[in-house]
Amino acid sequence: MEDCRRGSLLSRLTSLLLFFQLPVGGSAEEFVVIGPSDPIVAVLGGNVTLPCHVSPAMDVENMELRWFRSKFSEAVFIYENQQEQKEEQLAQYTGRTSLVKDFLSQGEATVRIHKVQASDNGLYTCFFRKGSFYEEASLELKVAGVGSVPQVHITGPEEDGVRVVCTASGWFPKPQIQWRAANGEKFLTFSETHAQDTEGLFSVESALVVRDSSSGNMTCSVLNPVLDQKKAMAIFIPGWRKAQLYADWRKEKFQALSVTLDPASAHPHLAVSGGQTSVTLEDTTEDPGGPCSILGQEAITSGRCYWEVEIRNGNRSDWGLGVCRGDVERKGWYREGPELGFWVLGWYRDKFCALLSECQEIRHKVPHRMGVFLDLKEGDVSFYNMTEGSHLFSFPVTFSTGTLFPYFMIRSGDVSLTICSVVGVPTETSVPLNNPPSSLEEPVSLSGDGFSSGSAVDGALPGADSPLLPYGPEAM
Repeated sequence: MEDCRRGSLLSRLTSLLLFFQLPVGGSAEEFVVIGPSDPIVAVLGGNVTLPCHVSPAMDVENMELRWFRSKFSEAVFIYENQQEQKEEQLAQYTGRTSLVKDFLSQGEATVRIHKVQASDNGLYTCFFRKGSFYEEASLELKVAGVGSVPQVHITGPEEDGVRVVCTASGWFPKPQIQWRAANGEKFLTFSETHAQDTEGLFSVESALVVRDSSSGNMTCSVLNPVLDQKKAMAIFIPGWRKAQLYADWRKEKFQALSVTLDPASAHPHLAVSGGQTSVTLEDTTEDPGGPCSILGQEAITSGRCYWEVEIRNGNRSDWGLGVCRGDVERKGWYREGPELGFWVLGWYRDKFCALLSECQEIRHKVPHRMGVFLDLKEGDVSFYNMTEGSHLFSFPVTFSTGTLFPYFMIRSGDVSLTICSVVGVPTETSVPLNNPPSSLEEPVSLSGDGFSSGSAVDGALPGADSPLLPYGPEAM
């Protein structure tokens, strides 16, 4: 009798052990889902795969396969009953995902995401279910994108030096900024601000105050920390640059140019008056079909010169001032920018800005009187508030020979642009200087051929002493 009880107890223990060895949900086939241990890096706009597999290897074609974000219902891709299920898929992945089926029979399932976006960045879960048994694994996707080449500009005097600003856009994730001097030394003190656009891409602006003792080549680098890729731009700042930033000093060293407008170069919707010194937009309801511009009659080929323009209603209308090459396109809708032969400041879409590849806002009020200083020896176009004598913005002019013309543009509103008489006006140096070099004095050279024969020749870059020489973008 005792032996019978002992046998019955042994039988119960064996059954209990077998019960606890059954998989969760009662399935006879256990498996583990395994995802990549390291983050997957994807480049913006490209394609990326998110692989997962089961162990031990088995056919997963008849399983439910699901990739999702933070919640089970936030599906990136669902495969069930041997076909894609779209009812629960997040809208941002619609039409951008597919399943790689090549190795389903061997236990591997991979989802491909097409046209990677910044919003794809983050954690994912891959989920495999067979019957009532399921397992899942986590994986990380790091999205990265290299944006624009940084633009570096001198924006004005500050403290005991000059303020240099570096801007770039279209980067992901948030980029890192680095400033270096000509000797390779890093600058550790500078400001840095970031912003994200509607697509999640970052723009960055960094400002650095450069002292005279730090003159020479200054390089701004923008780094993508995921890809370890950077783009850089250098600018040359000679020791006397600080003195150049003051209008009074420049007026002593530059020849005042008596500019008159060339009616033959004017858009038909512009009205020229005041002895060919003032221009306004005609009062008409007809669409002008693009920017309305006019050139000065003076074709400038070398030397240093300046002229001043009075601006009326400058913060209520779209307008632009500066210089342009003689061969630029000015018909219909055209863009303005240094790469197209325009070096222009103005009021555009409620912003006072410099026209680069995009509108770079200038943190100054619109001046009532603005000076345009053209230095073809050093390769520089600088703009000043002549009422206050303060510097507004400087462009590099990246060619050594050619023909430039004063440029005036009105796009809308009742703004008027009037050339001021500056010849013979006495000037005073109100800012103490540290013996600026006398070699900067050079007369301007004017072409006698006028606008019709004006042409620009893109040649070698200015010499190494150029105050605003931008070196080509470096992929460091």
